[in-house]
Amino acid sequence: MTTEVAAAARRWDALSIHADDDVAVALDDLAAGARARVRRGDAIAEVALLDAITLGHKFALHAIARGSPIRKYGEQIGLASADIATGAHVHVHNLVSARARHTQ
Repeated sequence: MTTEVAAAARRWDALSIHADDDVAVALDDLAAGARARVRRGDAIAEVALLDAITLGHKFALHAIARGSPIRKYGEQIGLASADIATGAHVHVHNLVSARARHTQ
């Protein structure tokens, strides 16, 4: 099966593993302005993307306030270092890891 056929057969663009997740993971490169279809359990939700999201990167499923924990796969992966809007890219520019930190 070609990549294009496999992508067409898949009915979602991103995945959220746990019901408490704040982010979804892109299963392909997604364009800014697109409406991403997110699989959450047996349901498919749609999120309007504010930013381009690269394969394997995260985007916010809902607005996340600065200082709030961010969960992925049901686990807290860090804190929001800025307010994050629904559909925005979530990465090192707005997420501080709760696990790995550089030490000087």
